[in-house]
Amino acid sequence: MNTDNNDAWREKVVRNARIMSQAKWSPVADDIPIRGGGEFKAGVTYTGVPYSNGGVDGRLIGFDVNLRTFLAAVENPHSVLYTKDLRGQRRNSAAFYGMVCSAFTSYSLQVAVQIASSFHGPPHREGVEPAHPQSAQGARAGDVLWFSGHVEIVTQVTAAPGGAVSSVRVEDSWPPTTRTKNYTAQGFDDYLAERKAVLYRINDYDAWRGRNRAEAFLFPDHAMDAAAPEINRVLLLDCGDWVAYRKDQPVMFNIMDRDGRGVMALVIAREGEEVERVAVDGPGIVARTFTRCGDYTARCAMKDGTLSQACEFSVCGLDSSLTAGRVELGKPWEIMFRAENMKAIHVVIVPEGELDICGPVAPYSVLLSEEHRRLGRVAIPAGALSRAGKCIACVTGENRYGRLKNRHVFEAV
Repeated sequence: MNTDNNDAWREKVVRNARIMSQAKWSPVADDIPIRGGGEFKAGVTYTGVPYSNGGVDGRLIGFDVNLRTFLAAVENPHSVLYTKDLRGQRRNSAAFYGMVCSAFTSYSLQVAVQIASSFHGPPHREGVEPAHPQSAQGARAGDVLWFSGHVEIVTQVTAAPGGAVSSVRVEDSWPPTTRTKNYTAQGFDDYLAERKAVLYRINDYDAWRGRNRAEAFLFPDHAMDAAAPEINRVLLLDCGDWVAYRKDQPVMFNIMDRDGRGVMALVIAREGEEVERVAVDGPGIVARTFTRCGDYTARCAMKDGTLSQACEFSVCGLDSSLTAGRVELGKPWEIMFRAENMKAIHVVIVPEGELDICGPVAPYSVLLSEEHRRLGRVAIPAGALSRAGKCIACVTGENRYGRLKNRHVFEAV
């Protein structure tokens, strides 16, 4: 269905973009790394989420965790935001939680799985073509602005009384945080020329997204991200709050008691049943490792006889393996997977290393069906890989608290 004349999706795209570009947060310590060098400063209020692809160990805001998880981690000086520096893991790695340009546009355009910057336009996607004219006069909210290695989104076009476009607002993810740029019509045209950029018009939103639609999955959850969270003032987790952990991954509980109410015990429950009560006397860190999957809560029993607000987290298992001991070009093979307390949703096969933005090759990607999950395996066709060498097979699982990934590095011959 061609939806070019339906502005409802464009309005939604703008609202989605503004959720992240206008998010405000203030670090409680100086140790959150910035892509390109330096750290975010304690006590300074920042607008927009940090620029980072999460490297290998971290997670993307919006896709792997809700915005509220990041905001909770900001309030915990012992969280992974402050204790993990992912610079060097990948080209655009910095903070444990963050967004990069393609994550921001993908989130805004309401897809379930991030689309790399090189693959927003033709020939990689249907329902999209260059806008006409390639200038401010041809721009509409929801248009994608692409140049080599980067992608942005138009979120506002203002016309003068005579009808000619007078200004264009563009938003993107760029170090150090998501940014909002306001151009005059001439300034926008100059920017297109300077960057050798292409302005793309999505003229069939349904075709452009295909099956990759956020509303068919648990993430991104734009309504959740738009709501103001109530951050726990008594305790927080090392990954913030409302977050998924791997089975056997340590969970660090930071008992802060920021209002000085007095703490007697840390109470941990699984699926509503208490599994441990740890006596404590004041602020401090308690570490625990969980071997049983399930949804957990952690509260503090206070000296006034009440229970604190709960932190919520899940413990999950996600395993995968290659059925073939050897992956050969031109021959089909399979990936087996098993998920506990989450649903496997996606498999992607990519060459190891950074994407060649001068000659990008689209990765093989499949959104898993109920039949895939019933079988616990997915067939990879003979043409999934175009060249030999080291490759990565990545399986993603999700539950209501977030997403986890399981990566395999293998040699294709």
